[in-house]
Amino acid sequence: MDIPLKKKRFTTKKILTIGGIALLLALIVFVIISSLGGSKLNVEKERISISSVEKGVFQENIPVNGIVLPITTIYLDALEGGRVEEKFVEDGAILKKGDPILRLSNTDLELSLVNQETQVYNLLTQMQISQNAARQNTINKLNQYTDVESGLIEAKRLYELNKKLYAKDAIGRQDLVKAENDYNYQKERMKLSKQILKQDSIAVKQEKGQVQSSYARTQNALELMRRKVADLVVKAPVDGQLTSLDAEIGQSKNKGERLGQLDVLSGFKVRADIDEHYISRIYNGQTGSFSFNGKSYKLSIKKVYTQVANGRFQVDMQFEETVPEGIRRGQTLQIRLALSDEKQAVMIPKGGFFQQTGGNWIFKVSEDGNTAYKTEITLGSQNTENYEVLNGLEPGDKVITSSYDNYGEVQELILK
Repeated sequence: MDIPLKKKRFTTKKILTIGGIALLLALIVFVIISSLGGSKLNVEKERISISSVEKGVFQENIPVNGIVLPITTIYLDALEGGRVEEKFVEDGAILKKGDPILRLSNTDLELSLVNQETQVYNLLTQMQISQNAARQNTINKLNQYTDVESGLIEAKRLYELNKKLYAKDAIGRQDLVKAENDYNYQKERMKLSKQILKQDSIAVKQEKGQVQSSYARTQNALELMRRKVADLVVKAPVDGQLTSLDAEIGQSKNKGERLGQLDVLSGFKVRADIDEHYISRIYNGQTGSFSFNGKSYKLSIKKVYTQVANGRFQVDMQFEETVPEGIRRGQTLQIRLALSDEKQAVMIPKGGFFQQTGGNWIFKVSEDGNTAYKTEITLGSQNTENYEVLNGLEPGDKVITSSYDNYGEVQELILK
């Protein structure tokens, strides 16, 4: 008699199938949890930077590079073109006002000076001849006036005498009429002579004024030409140090060409380059600070150059109070330029986290210090050291400020 075998409930095949389904479900659940942001990552504390959120005095500023320059720079240009004949000093020399720097030669200019001097001397000779002729002419007219005056006196005497003689019937009427006509004639001559003398005087004054004006113009032209020739010797306009001298013996220089510059050593200024992004926030009087030999010094903006080149513009800054001892022309300074007034604010130190988060979130450390989780934040202004926190963190919180390059989409860090 056959005994029926009891069929097994779980076969090896079923067990393997169920196990595969379970593993598949576990994988699906893991993927879903990962996509929902629940991933974690173990991180060693020694490899990260943990900073404290603090409340204190905050001032928005930006770092800029400044170059130390003389307080005043005077450029030396060739006022007249010519050939470099002689150099009296070398680049870097300390000069006093009026000290010669170099001498140019210009044959055409020197010849023009000789011609101008000759013209002045010729004009002076013509003036003397003209004045002598005018004086002689005046003398002749005065002699003529004297003769007319003498004739008038004699005609008047005869007319008066003949009137008396005619009254006594000593002479005829014809003699009286002739004497009267002579007297009237001499009076008219006298009037004409006075007019001639007056016109001569006016003409002499006008001619003298014209000649003097012409002489003065020619003399001014001569003085100008002499100054132009004198400008061939380039001299220091003020006390200072000669720099960037570009002139060699035998070299030809055109009019207006740059020869060098003179730096006034009475003080210094700082010229800084600033990103054009801040051009609307930069103004005269704005302050900045820098460290030099362990001490902090202040600067203020004196002039803003609004021309933008290669995405940057420049400002001139002057030292407040004292100039650092030992500072030199051409030295580079790291300046923190203030963009706002000081205020109380919540702050976190700057760090590499910003490159990955853009300041929209940060890893905040838990109170027990064992974990750090992703927290949304809002940042405001910044300076060279800190970010201003507007929302998401409180003073006393701990945050990770080092780089997040290796964290990917991790939502929580396990700190070990």
